[in-house]
Amino acid sequence: MKIPSWFNQNRFTSIVRVASAVTLISAAAAMAFVGVRPSTAAAPRYDINTLAGKVTSLRGTAGLQIRFSAFLEQEAEEPEGIPAPGSITPIHVLSSPLDGTTIVPPNVLVNQDTAAAPQNETAIAVDPNNPNRIVGGANDYVTRTWSCFVDGTPCSALGDGYSGTYYSNDGGSTWCCNSNPDANYTPTSDPAQIGTLIPGVERLVGGIYDAGGDPSVAFDSQGNVYYAGLGFNRTSPPNTVAVNKGTFDGGGTLTWGLPTFINQTTSPSTLNDKEWIAVDSHSGSPFQDRVYVSWTRFIFQAGTGAYVQSPIFFVYSNDGGATFSTPKNISGSAHYSQGSHPVVGPDGTVYVFWNGSTRLASLNSTYMVKSSDGGATWSPPLSVATVTNIPGVRNTVFRVNSYPAAAAAPNGDVYATWNTEVDDTTPIYTGDTGCAYFIPGNHVSTCHSVAVYSKSTDAGQTWSDPAPVFGAGSRTGAGYPVTQPTPDPDPNGCQAANGCDGSTFIAPSPLGPIEDVFPAATVAANGHVYLAAYRGPTVSPWQVCFSGPLPPVGRITCDFLGPYIHNTRLDYVVRDLSGSTNPVNTQLINTRYGFGGGFFGDYTDIAAGSDNFFHAFWTDSNNVQNVVWWYGFEFVPTAIHQQDVVTGSGNF
Repeated sequence: MKIPSWFNQNRFTSIVRVASAVTLISAAAAMAFVGVRPSTAAAPRYDINTLAGKVTSLRGTAGLQIRFSAFLEQEAEEPEGIPAPGSITPIHVLSSPLDGTTIVPPNVLVNQDTAAAPQNETAIAVDPNNPNRIVGGANDYVTRTWSCFVDGTPCSALGDGYSGTYYSNDGGSTWCCNSNPDANYTPTSDPAQIGTLIPGVERLVGGIYDAGGDPSVAFDSQGNVYYAGLGFNRTSPPNTVAVNKGTFDGGGTLTWGLPTFINQTTSPSTLNDKEWIAVDSHSGSPFQDRVYVSWTRFIFQAGTGAYVQSPIFFVYSNDGGATFSTPKNISGSAHYSQGSHPVVGPDGTVYVFWNGSTRLASLNSTYMVKSSDGGATWSPPLSVATVTNIPGVRNTVFRVNSYPAAAAAPNGDVYATWNTEVDDTTPIYTGDTGCAYFIPGNHVSTCHSVAVYSKSTDAGQTWSDPAPVFGAGSRTGAGYPVTQPTPDPDPNGCQAANGCDGSTFIAPSPLGPIEDVFPAATVAANGHVYLAAYRGPTVSPWQVCFSGPLPPVGRITCDFLGPYIHNTRLDYVVRDLSGSTNPVNTQLINTRYGFGGGFFGDYTDIAAGSDNFFHAFWTDSNNVQNVVWWYGFEFVPTAIHQQDVVTGSGNF
C-alpha cells in the first residue's frame, strides 16, 4: 500500500492515477500504440503472470490513459512483509485534531468489526418489496486484522482484500454482522465464522483466490439478493468474476450461497475487472428477475505482455445466477473501455454505460448501449457525451476516475452521471482538451473536477446536454495557521531544507473551487431523482510522515514527522433534482487515512426504497479503533483512523 512513485502532492505536476478508459493523445500516438511507427528500440516485455506486471504493461503503453480499477492497482502494489516476533510499538501515528473519532448520528456505521480493518468501495440495494431490508457491499480487509492462526501462521498474514457484505432489517438503523473466526482457524465458508464475508471466493472463506472485491449488489422481485465481485491472485494469473445469491429466512437472517464463476481464467493474457450487476426486478417485465452482469476484459499479448484492448463484456442469467449466458462483447468500436454500469428500465430494457474510447479519439466519452430483448442483442455504442478524464482532487493523492453511474425512473426516463474536468471560469461540460492533463499545452492549473448528469426521455436515443450536479463554490480553509515543526535534532529527521523550518503555514490563496468525485444515482418510486458524490469544500493542514518503515508496517507507524501540507477534506452530498441539495455526512472526511492516502476506493453508491427514502453509502474515516494485527504484524493495541463504510438516509 505504498504511494506509487508517480504520485506527487502537487495535483498539477503529476499524473494522478485515473481509472478511466483509454484516451489516445493524438493520431500519431495511436499509430505508435498499434505498432505502425517503426522503431529501432526493442519492444518492452512485461511479466503478465502477476497483477503488478499487468499494471506495469498498462502504464507503459504509449499514449494510453486507461487504468485498472483503483482496487486492483492497490492490490498490485501491496507489499508482503515478513512478520517479526514480538509486538510493535508505534513512534508516531498520523492524525489530525480536526477529524472525528467516532461515527456521529444520524450517520450509521455499517461494518461492525472492532479491530480497525479498512472497508471501501460501497454498493447498496433495497428490497423492492420491503423498504426496511437493505444489503450493502464493500471491499473488506477484516481478515488482515483477524487475531487467529492457521497452522501457526497469523490469519492476518494470509488474509487480503475480501468481498464483504452487510444487511439491515430496520431501514438502515442497525446492521449485521461481524466475522468471528476461531483462534485456530480452518479456512471455511461457514457463515458462523466468516460472518459478513462472501463465501467461496477467497481462500480463508473456502475459495480458491487470494483476494476479491469490487462489490456490486442488486435485488430481484422475489426478495433474493445478488452480489457480484472479483476473485484473483496477485502473483499468478487466475482471476474471475463471481456472483453469489443471498436469501433471507423468516427471521430476517441473510445466507449467501456459493459463487458462480463467470469468465474464470488461468490465462495471463486476460484479466477481468470492474464488474457491475443489475437485476430486472420490475413486475410484469418480459424479463422479470433476469440477472445481468457487465465487466471489463483486459487483453494482453501472450508473448510480450503488451496491452491490446479492454472491451466491455456482458452476460445474463435466467436461473437465479446458477448459470450465465456465453460472454458477449458489447463495446463495438470502443475497444479501450472501463467502468461499466448496467441498469434496467421498467419495460425490461437493459442499458449499459461506461467510460471509453475508439482508437483515434482525443478524449473519452460516456458510452451507452441498450438491449430490448434481455441482453441477446445490442445497439451500437452511442456517445452520451465527450468527457475530459479527471486527474484528481487538488490537495489529495487518492486515485480517481470518470466512471459513470446511472439509474432508470419509473416513467422510463434514464439518467447518467460522471465526472469531467472543466475550466474554472468558462466550463465546458462536453469535454475540454485544454483541461486534459495528458495533452501537451493544456491549462489544467485552472481546471477542476465536476460531477455532471444527462437525461434521456426517449429510451436512450437522445440525451440532454450534460449539466453540473451541484452549484459551483469555493473551498474554505479550516485549522490555519499552524507552525511548521523546527529541525529535528536527529539528522535522519526532517530539517529546514525539507520544510521543517518553524515558519507559519497559512491557507492556500486562492482557495480554489470545490471539486466533485465518485458520483452515484438512484430514482425513488415517486420519481424523485437523487444524485450524490463526494465534494471537497474544505482545505486543512495535514502533517506528513518524513520517513518511516516500509508498508505494511508504515501504514501504522511513522519514525519522523515532516512538514504540514494542504489537505482537502470531503463532504458526501445528495441532490434531489426536484428539490434540495444537502450534505448527508455529519463530519468532514479525511482521505489520508487507511492506505497512505493513495486509495479511497473507486466509487460510492445510493439506493432508494419503495418508501421513497434514499440510503447513501460512502467510505468514511471519522472512526478510531485499536489495531493489533495488521498483515501478519502484531502491534501493541494502537488507536488509528481507518476507512469504514457509513450510511445516511432521508428524503428531501
